[in-house]
Amino acid sequence: MALAAGAVVAVREGRAPGLVPERSWGPWTDGSMEGWSTHVRVNTWGHAAEADIHYGKAEHIVLQAYGKTVRETGTAGPTVFTLTPDGRLTASRLSAP
Repeated sequence: MALAAGAVVAVREGRAPGLVPERSWGPWTDGSMEGWSTHVRVNTWGHAAEADIHYGKAEHIVLQAYGKTVRETGTAGPTVFTLTPDGRLTASRLSAP
């Protein structure tokens, strides 16, 4: 293999953040929280989870916890969702101001 002058080649072995093969995802688990429908899947190869959350047709949230916990607040039914890389999804309804 010929490389241009100044080219850098990095070789990594094992798991790397952001490199998550599609076939390594587990099945979607369906549920509901605070009136929202939830769908969560966990990656068996990397430290990652994804959540697909819907409030009817009014709102759609996608969470991707790739190595770190993520949070998002839905506005249709004001709720804060938290997803951990191990696939634990929690919901906290916000009180009215």
